[in-house]
Formats: sequence, structure tokens, C-alpha cells
Amino acid sequence: MKKKIYNFLKKIRKNVVEYIITNRLFISYVILALLGTMLVRKFTIGTFFSFKPFITDLGIILIIGGLGYCIKPKNQFKYYFIWLIIFTLMNVINSIYYTFYTSFASFGELTAVGQTETVTGSIFERIRFVDLMYIFFPIIFYLIHKKLLTSSYYYFIDKIEKGKKMLVTTALVGALCLAYSFGVATNLDYGRLAKQWHRSYIVERFGILMYQINDFIQFLTPQISSLFGYEDALAAFNTYFDAVERPDSNEYTGILQGKNIVFVHMESIQTFLMDLEFNGEEVTPNLNRLASEGMFFSNFYPQVSTGTSSDTEFTLLTGLMPAASGPVFTGYNDREFFTIPKYLKELGYYTFSMHGNLATMWDRDRAHPSLGYEGMYFEESYTYTEEDVINLGINDRLFFEQVVPIVENIEATYENYMGTIITLSNHSPFSIASEYSTLDLTSHYTTVDPLTGEVTENAVDYLSDSPVGKYIKSANYADLALGDFLNYINESDAFDNTVFVFYGDHDAKLLRSEINYLYNLNPETGEVYEEGDPNYVEYDYYAHELNKNTPLIIWTKDPELRNVFSGEVTYTMGMYNVAATILNMYGIYNKYTMGGDIFTTKEDNMVVYPNGNILTNKVYYNNSTGEYKVLNDATLDENYISELSSTAEEILDISNSIIVYNLLDSVEMSGD
Repeated sequence: MKKKIYNFLKKIRKNVVEYIITNRLFISYVILALLGTMLVRKFTIGTFFSFKPFITDLGIILIIGGLGYCIKPKNQFKYYFIWLIIFTLMNVINSIYYTFYTSFASFGELTAVGQTETVTGSIFERIRFVDLMYIFFPIIFYLIHKKLLTSSYYYFIDKIEKGKKMLVTTALVGALCLAYSFGVATNLDYGRLAKQWHRSYIVERFGILMYQINDFIQFLTPQISSLFGYEDALAAFNTYFDAVERPDSNEYTGILQGKNIVFVHMESIQTFLMDLEFNGEEVTPNLNRLASEGMFFSNFYPQVSTGTSSDTEFTLLTGLMPAASGPVFTGYNDREFFTIPKYLKELGYYTFSMHGNLATMWDRDRAHPSLGYEGMYFEESYTYTEEDVINLGINDRLFFEQVVPIVENIEATYENYMGTIITLSNHSPFSIASEYSTLDLTSHYTTVDPLTGEVTENAVDYLSDSPVGKYIKSANYADLALGDFLNYINESDAFDNTVFVFYGDHDAKLLRSEINYLYNLNPETGEVYEEGDPNYVEYDYYAHELNKNTPLIIWTKDPELRNVFSGEVTYTMGMYNVAATILNMYGIYNKYTMGGDIFTTKEDNMVVYPNGNILTNKVYYNNSTGEYKVLNDATLDENYISELSSTAEEILDISNSIIVYNLLDSVEMSGD
């Protein structure tokens, strides 16, 4: 018996050794490809080895690799090398992308690849060595190939390899791996894979390769929407909006009739900046002044996806969510949408947009007219030199100086107008605008000599060279420019009949660890306080997410309206609530919006994020983990979370269908 076992084990050992010897190129490909997928998970979501994504990635790698056996051994290197390059590009792109968006790249975002040239500095500032380490894998594979060339490996394999048998066997093993992965998947897993909302969850559960394959399928879906899905989407659309009833009027209904309105889009300005003060100097004194003089929405949250600033513009004007695949501005700018500019144009308003950047950035030259803007005042409308450029275009201070006369002329020419002024100096990389700020971030502390008792005053600046410090100083510069603008408006004879809406377009995209440095900086060492230290401030995932709110302020010179638009509004509010709220102030009702008037929904409002996360005044729900944080000591009903999740799913589905299938094209725009 022992001899039989020994012979059996010996045979297995012989077969394994023989397999390794005769498949060295293939095995090298599998190991390197698999290692790349594991590392990209490690340096994004933080998980190096997890069995389910590992086995899924392995299955795909084996199936792709198995096809290499259809090729003669001497040509197999080229096949595997090409695939390793593809995997490397995928890993590099996703690793860098995750640094910026805490998410993974999508084929749909290739429509916005032309925007990369304008944010190159931001990319290079944030890039890490680990984002590029994947390029070593094809190099290693090439070196292995060169080593095999110097031996008789390829000649030997060409004589003995049974390609068809190896293809079938390898593909079968790969299929079994996938069968296991999908066999143990839950309904929740399948649902999230189908929706593709929370990309991190899909990568964590199914691996980066399955995510990318699934994303490609999702990308192709709208491309063939004329053949598949339209009828189902239209039926769901009709069912959803047939159940929507017009809300009752509130105290703000019609209050802006006959008034001009200008939106001021403040790049990357977050609300937490308003609470910061260094050495007796406020970071955002002018923004704070606006909040004290106007109506300040302190719990206002953008709902951006990969289109960042352009997503904010779209969501604010339409009340719809960003598209599930790629920015609306670059991929769906030929669709019909019901927007604030279009409704006001119906009332005879002149509509315009202003930006110190190229009109082609985010395809605004095409997207803005489709949203209802008549006039566009972009880079070519201003006089400036190269020295006046900060980041992507003309600096905010010079921009505002030239914007005001243009708007004054618009007021003199048209009875009523609506416009959007888009700032950009506070765009990443924040190191550029930060150089124009004189804000002193020095920390002061005292030390006592244990022998003499002598007290020494110390001053050191660790913050200014940190990512969060550069952001703070950059925002301070943007606030100085905002102060110039307010002075121009107050000194002008115009704008007495105009309401201004100031809003932060999105958060700064800083990592939690980078903002944690602000709250837990040890001024003596430059390190961060660790948990357990009496000076430690907890800044966990939920604190970071809740800290992403941006200012929304309604402000005016009109003395009568100034009494109306005053005080702090604490309702939890999303960017998709702005359109309904502002339109109601003009006595206009748009049925086809996903966000309601905040003064109607009030405490019952919910903010849905493109990744499926949800925020209400009671809870922040993480769609990836299914976990949540209860807020304000709220008491939750048994079905509260499940009902929230169901509603959020419907909102995301309907909104995306409106965009992808152009469903508003067959609906009449009515503001009655």
C-alpha cells in the first residue's frame, strides 16, 4: 500500500515538474498577470489577497492564456506579451485614476480623454511609484523570454507541445474558476455587477479583470440602445413620473419672478475651510462674509462622478444625476434636457456662461448650447498674458475684473438675464495657486527645559508643503479673488435686481490621510497624532465623506430680498435639489427631476450619490459595504435602510435612462 502511495505521489511530482518545464512561458505569464491584479487591489482598496477576486482573475487569465496554445510555441511570446501590456496599461490607469477619484476607470471616460492635457500638472503632482510599478512586469516577461531563447526551450516545445489538448485543459480550469466565483455570488453581488454603480465593490468581489470586462459591456449597452432596452426604460420612466405629484407652493414660490440670477461656480471649495483660522486670519473671510449676509446652506453636498466640474454643472441645471458611464458633457451632449436656462429663456431671459478656460474643455462649446446657454464668454473673451495664468487659464482675480463689465453690459442690453460664472484658479494641482497666498500656516508651541524651567516659544510650518496645506492656501487665494468680485458688485450701479447663487462644485479630491494631517498634526514633530493620544481627533471614513460638503449661498444687493435670503439652512441637500428649488422661486415646476425643492422636502430629503451611497439627516449609508453611520442620534425604523436603498436604486436607474435613451426628447417641457 505504501509503495502504491509512493508511486502515486512520485507520478504526480513527475507530472508537475514536467508541466513546469514544458510551460515555463505560460506559467510566467500567469504569475505576472495575476500578481499585477493583486497589487492593483492592494494599492487601491487595500486588499492584496482575497480568494474570490483572486479566483475570478485567475479564471480570466487562464482562459485568455489558453488561447495562446493555438499559436506555435515560437510565436506565443508575442501573444502573451501583448496581453501583459494590456493588463499593465489597465493597472496603471486604474491605479492613477483611483488616486484622484477613489474609484476605477471606465471605458465611458475615454470620451473625456481629451481633457487630460489641461490637468497634466495635477496628475504628475499626485502620481506615486506604485502607480507605475506594473510596467516592470512586461519587462520581466521579456527577460524570461530572452533567457528561454538562449536555451533549446522553444525548439523542444515545438516538438512535443499538444496545443489543442492544452487549450481545452487550460480553458476548462479557467471556466471552473469562474463557475465557482459566480456560483457562490449572492443576489447583491449580481445586482451590483449589473448596475456597475459601486466600482470598488465589484473589484473587491470579482477582481479588476471582471470589473473591466463588465464595464466594457456596460459601455456598449448605450451604444446599441436603439436596438435593446429602450422600451423597458421608457416604461419604467413613465411609471415613475406618472406617480409624481406636483407639490404644494411654499413661502419661496415665485419670489424671484422678474429677477436676474447669476450662478458663481467656485472650483473645489469645501465648507470646512470656512471654519479654519490660522494665526488670527480666516482662510475664507469673504466666503464667511457672504454666508453671514445671505442664505447659507451648510449641509449641501455635490453628487459628482467622473465628470467632476461638468457633472456639477449638469446636475445643478437639470436636477438629474451624472451618467453611469462617462461624463454627460462629452458623451451625451446631443440629448434633450430640461434646464434652468431653458425655462428662463421661455420667459425672455438672455442666458450666458463665462469661464477663463478653453471652450472645448469638457466639450462646453457643445454642451452649454444644448443646456440652453445663448452667449458663451470663454478664454478668447478676455485680455491676459501668460503671466496671468494660474492652472488652467486666466487667474480668478483678473477674470472677475473683466467679467463684471461684461455682465454690466448684458444688464444694460437685456431686460432680464441668467448666467453662470465658472472660476478655476483653485483647481488642482493646488501648489500653483497656493504660491499667490500670503496666509501664514505656521504652528506655534512652547517647550520647557526640564533642568532650568526656561520656556521657549517655537514656530514651525509643516502644513504649507503638505497636500492639505497647499489646498488651504490655494483656496485662500480663490477667496481673495471672490472678495474682489463682491467689491465690484457692491460698487457697481448695476445688479440691484440680481440674485447671486454661490456654490462649491465638488470637494478637493484629497485623500482621507491628507486631510487627517490637518486635524491630527503634531506641531512639534510634523507627524500625526496616533489613536490613544489625548490630542488625537478621529477622522474615519464617515467623517471624511461628511466633510465633503461645499458651500451654497444665495446672496443679493436687493434690500427686500436680502431680508428673505438670510440665515443658515441646515437641511441635508444635494446638488440635484438646486434646480427644483430655484425654479420654484420663479413659479416654475419641472416634473422631470430627481431632486425636489429643498423647502418642500426639508428634513425628508435624501442625497443619492452616483456610487449608490446615500445621505439623509439621519444616516450615511455606504453602498459598497452595506454599513452605515447613524447621525444626530436618530432612531431608524426597521425598514429605513432597505427603503432608502430601493429608492436610491430607482433614482439612479431612471436618471441614467433619461440620459442614455434621450427620454425627454418625446416629452413636452412645461413649467406650469
